[in-house]
Amino acid sequence: MSPKRPQQTPTLFAAAGLDHEAPHPLPDRLRPRALSEVVGQDHILGPDGALTRMLETRTLGSLVFWGPPGTGKTTVARLLADATDLHFEQISAVFSGVADLKKAFDAARARREMGKGTLLFVDEVHRFNRAQQDSFLPVMEDGTVVLVGATTENPSFELNAALLSRARVLVFRSLDAAAIEKLFAHAEAVEGKKLPLDAEARAVLVRMADGDGRASLTLAEEVWRSARADEIFNAAQLQEILQRRAPIYDKSADGHYNLISALHKSVRGSDPDAALYYLARMLDAGEDPLFLARRVVRMAVEDIGLADPQALAIANAAKDAFDFLGHPEGELAIAQAVVYLATAPKSNAVYTAFGTAMQVAKQAGSLLPPKHILNSPTKLMKSEGYGAAYEYDHDAPDAFSGQDYFPEALGRQTFYDPPERGFEREIRKRLDYWAKLRKERGGK
Repeated sequence: MSPKRPQQTPTLFAAAGLDHEAPHPLPDRLRPRALSEVVGQDHILGPDGALTRMLETRTLGSLVFWGPPGTGKTTVARLLADATDLHFEQISAVFSGVADLKKAFDAARARREMGKGTLLFVDEVHRFNRAQQDSFLPVMEDGTVVLVGATTENPSFELNAALLSRARVLVFRSLDAAAIEKLFAHAEAVEGKKLPLDAEARAVLVRMADGDGRASLTLAEEVWRSARADEIFNAAQLQEILQRRAPIYDKSADGHYNLISALHKSVRGSDPDAALYYLARMLDAGEDPLFLARRVVRMAVEDIGLADPQALAIANAAKDAFDFLGHPEGELAIAQAVVYLATAPKSNAVYTAFGTAMQVAKQAGSLLPPKHILNSPTKLMKSEGYGAAYEYDHDAPDAFSGQDYFPEALGRQTFYDPPERGFEREIRKRLDYWAKLRKERGGK
């Protein structure tokens, strides 16, 4: 990265000689001026990266940059335009409509007639509706623009299939600790002073950046603003001064689904510590605890089932406890249920059996149950054999008649296959015993 700012169109203040006196935020002053200065995206900008290979041909196709905030999507798009001698045009889906798109397309066509191509960078491209996204297709196909769209949302869900088929998706990754440290070191070199932090506080600041390069430099600038002469902050002082950033989390976006998936899979994987971590992440970010309680109930029936029949009762009790206690005391009940489920024996036997039974029920049609288990309230039904030869199980030895209850046209099926785990070990013994009796008594 370089301390110099990229060349920009002169403003009224610059023409008056005042622009150099205006303060510029640290992230703006340290914006990279070459692709080699971008940190944290070596998988696309390194020697064998996807963009590096494209640039070797001096040609670009349309692209979609997918990644979290502060990972360099806008900067890379701007530098790509410079590297391929294209005019850089930027619009935002948040502030632009059909008229703005038409104006940008018309300007690109005029530029093209003069022999100059256009890289049209569309920030938050997923915010355009389907019709607006379709408007890009003609200008992408005829080469009027090279589209580079940026999105924090999964393109597979948020962008038209037609647009995606004409663009390559490149994934930008959150900056790791090493990349954030590089930014801090560069900022210190440019500012000519070290961050006033002890080692532990510096590590905390890296974590506070949450993988966001722009945020990391903004935080560093806040630290310098807050420090008095010769003052060195420890971790506790740093957190008090900065009041930390809100976690990157949108209840309607990928962060929400990623964390609830991580919580569910940690419970399924019998890791109570990881499960508690993801539960805490979601609660800290402001997730609705009742949403979490409902998901915990789902975990109980899907992943524990009858391996521990108490799991569902405890999950429901946690939901009721939160309803009764409210925030924040009730959250402990949800945490207790999460730990119980994570440490319970696991079984998806009922979940699998129900799914198979549903599939057979849909495919087999409206088969009549065997007549011997049907009621016969009329003489006609009795004459048709309804209820004939039914054996009342409580009157049979071991309270088990061994009759077949499936439709004759379907034949006997086996859906539920309990494993030798938890309480289902006992259920397995019962099923095996009944199967033995059924065979002995002439059942199927």
